Amino acid sequence: MGERGALVEGLRAYRLIAGMWVRSSMTYRTSFVVTVFGNLTVTGLDFVGILLMFSQVDSLGGWSLPEVAFLYGLSVTAFGIADLLLGSMDVLGGRMRDGSFDMLLVRPAPVLAQVGADHFALRRLGRILQGGVVLGWALASVDVDWTAAKVLLVPVMVVSGAMIFSAAFVAGATFQIFAQDAAEVQNAFTYGGTTLLQYPPTVFGKDLVRGVTFMVPLAFVNWVPAAYVLGRPYPIGLPHWAAFASPLVAAVCCVLAGLAWRTGLRSYRSTGS
Repeated sequence: MGERGALVEGLRAYRLIAGMWVRSSMTYRTSFVVTVFGNLTVTGLDFVGILLMFSQVDSLGGWSLPEVAFLYGLSVTAFGIADLLLGSMDVLGGRMRDGSFDMLLVRPAPVLAQVGADHFALRRLGRILQGGVVLGWALASVDVDWTAAKVLLVPVMVVSGAMIFSAAFVAGATFQIFAQDAAEVQNAFTYGGTTLLQYPPTVFGKDLVRGVTFMVPLAFVNWVPAAYVLGRPYPIGLPHWAAFASPLVAAVCCVLAGLAWRTGLRSYRSTGS
């Protein structure tokens, strides 16, 4: 089977498995609505914390509330999409410990699709909805001289950011194969990453900003392109075109994560349980 055929088969397997979990969750519709609302409320507490900060200060690192809300909305929405699609990959370590991961290896479906769709949770739509509401408010409130390039860059940031976070989920799952669990390391770069990106880069040291820009390029989720949209100087020197590099960075991250996943699967040794 060629690369294209494997991709089609993987998407089909993902759709079937995710659909099974969606039908299961919709069996009890009231419970589903309550869990979605609860998810929306819990994730919204992060933004409440930002609002409380701005009740005491006029700016954060030189950024106004609508500008920080713009960062927040982009980060949470992009992460929410990735979390919806691949957020269950942090259970991979548990599957390896109890031996159930071995069953996935012998099924006639791509392993990545099976792990990604495992326990697909539609309730995570709450995070996307909450981030989208904040992003919509920020777009209506932020003081920006909108151009065609800046308008186009907003959806590009959301899609590219979701791809970058998705690559982080896959890379983190790969690390679990080598480390035999360590899901907390994966969460540091996914859940921890989105929390970091909710705040302006100016509140962090330049060494951290360099690391998030060049080593683990989460900055291309929102920091770098958002600085261009808002007319803000980036804390470290970058060429002008870097603001439009998010799709390229996302593609490279996905390719590298895919290669790492294949390497991890080839090196996996069964627990024997």
